[in-house]
Amino acid sequence: MAQDLHGESISFLRPLGSAVTGGWELLSISSINSGSPFTVYSGLQQTDAGTNGADRPDQVGIPHLSTSRKTREDYFGLGANNASYFSIPINVQGGTGPNHGRFGTLGCNTFRGPAYYDFDFALIKNTPFGRRSSGIELLDLQFRAEFFNIFNIVNVGLPANTLEGAGFGEISRTAGTSRQIQFSLKLIY
Repeated sequence: MAQDLHGESISFLRPLGSAVTGGWELLSISSINSGSPFTVYSGLQQTDAGTNGADRPDQVGIPHLSTSRKTREDYFGLGANNASYFSIPINVQGGTGPNHGRFGTLGCNTFRGPAYYDFDFALIKNTPFGRRSSGIELLDLQFRAEFFNIFNIVNVGLPANTLEGAGFGEISRTAGTSRQIQFSLKLIY
């Protein structure tokens, strides 16, 4: 018999019977994550140490990151001028390597990318069929409706993080998937 939250029977559902109104489940998985950390690289060999282009620059300005703006595709907020927040320390007195540079002062994983939100739901209906002589149900027919990213939230990926690379500070890809819905029937015996 269908009941409301207070345990009282809901009379308008009574004619449908427990085969229709019973056996329902609602499942939910939610993921809410702060952005992944990432490092800004210069893209030039500043010193003779390490991998070519993996040196870090100096940060000379404080960017207004897209995590606090509606337009998230331009992560640092200055479009083609995103690199103006950074300086590559090359041609400095006492510098080493092919560009007479030094190591930059920007730390590893200094910035965090945009946050990630995902809400998945499943609606399940179990309907029993038949009984064995022991009283145990013979089989169940299970209907599932599964909704992945049910609110169709667009999660964006990390920005391009190489100063001397194309599109520095621009986000050109998404993270996760768009809304997906699937239905299934399963016979459990």
